[in-house]
Amino acid sequence: MSVTFADKLARLPHYEAGMHLSDAKQAYGAEDAIKLASNESAWPPHSAVVEAVARAASGANRYPDQHARALRRRIADRYDTDPARVAVGNGSCEILLAAAQALCEPGAELVYAWPAFSIYPHLAALSGAREIRVPLAEGYVHDLEAILTEITAATQLVLICNPNNPTGTYLPAQRIAEFVDRVPDHVTVILDEAYVEFQASDDPEATLDLLPERQNLVCLRTFSKVYGLAGMRVGYALCSPKFRAAVDAVRQPFSVNALAQAAAAEAILHQDDVVRRVERTLVERLWVEEQVRSLGLATADTEANFSWVALDDRDEAEVVEALGRSGVIVRAGEGLGGPGHIRVTHGTRAENEKFVEALRAAL
Repeated sequence: MSVTFADKLARLPHYEAGMHLSDAKQAYGAEDAIKLASNESAWPPHSAVVEAVARAASGANRYPDQHARALRRRIADRYDTDPARVAVGNGSCEILLAAAQALCEPGAELVYAWPAFSIYPHLAALSGAREIRVPLAEGYVHDLEAILTEITAATQLVLICNPNNPTGTYLPAQRIAEFVDRVPDHVTVILDEAYVEFQASDDPEATLDLLPERQNLVCLRTFSKVYGLAGMRVGYALCSPKFRAAVDAVRQPFSVNALAQAAAAEAILHQDDVVRRVERTLVERLWVEEQVRSLGLATADTEANFSWVALDDRDEAEVVEALGRSGVIVRAGEGLGGPGHIRVTHGTRAENEKFVEALRAAL
């Protein structure tokens, strides 16, 4: 008799990360390729963060703090809350996956817009819950009214990605507040805000004001993007103590390693660095959007560090291939739930210029 595996493995979608540069060189033969496929920061972390990691490395023979107390305390201080209301994880993905395991089971339902963050389809497959995908409205934005109509007594989890990945579109905090007020108390709303610092419509902390009166709301954020720590994998949630305890209960211990904890705990002290990184990104965002539109292509109204570009009747695979051969790696829309598009991260000016020239040639 052969070994058998759980049926849920067959239901799990394949998560395809942005192509690594080493793979790009092999696939396209481009020795000087640039990666604009994973929405990483174009700028490295603060020098003090690098020093903190080096110091922590000397103690790598010891296990990290299982409860990440120093990091959670720093996050709590930053947002004037209790550390008991802060959950941390190996990237925000881990918290999302843990939330599904803690809140959902067969017979439960979870609701999210689509296309949105490509990890969301994994949540139902792992938990056995039934997923309900709600198409984006015109302009690539969340259709909050349609999402509300899909909520039932069986709904356990609603996911709102804002700004939305892969489209970059953003809904104002006031609309989010009105939406959450209409969601039944038994439903947990996870507001996935991985890119919220890049939006220029609201104070990035506006949605956090909703937390004290809404115990079913979770604000999920990350150090991967605006702090320049994608390689460290640290995400965090501002939430109720019950939610934190629930996600902690279903995860492995020591999920956030010691170097990552040290990096994030230092990075959050340098908000001036965050402001500079945002300012530089916004300058590049405006430039990229203007250049892409000058080529006759439409883009979504992005409030993130990437653009969602509609290719019209052009062959998506051919455009991605042509960009790759020119040494520019982007994400194809097909794998992100939006065929006929590409998603391109805003890099440095030199990287962005290379992308625009490659795109012009590809068209």
